[in-house]
Amino acid sequence: MNDRSHKRQMLGSLIAAMLIVVVAITVVTLKFGPYSAAEQEALEERREQRLEAVEERREEAEDRREEQRDR
Repeated sequence: MNDRSHKRQMLGSLIAAMLIVVVAITVVTLKFGPYSAAEQEALEERREQRLEAVEERREEAEDRREEQRDR
């Protein structure tokens, strides 16, 4: 194999390897999003806490309205 074709083959192999890496990263990012599992869990936990806080405020407001009606 001459030196020129060897360089061409190496360059082609490097380009193919980079494309494989880019495709793999893209597929994983699309499937899981840009966050790690720990970040996903933290986001979900904060979302649940916000929903619980909203529900508690709603229930407290409802309780105050009922107390005012009972007076």
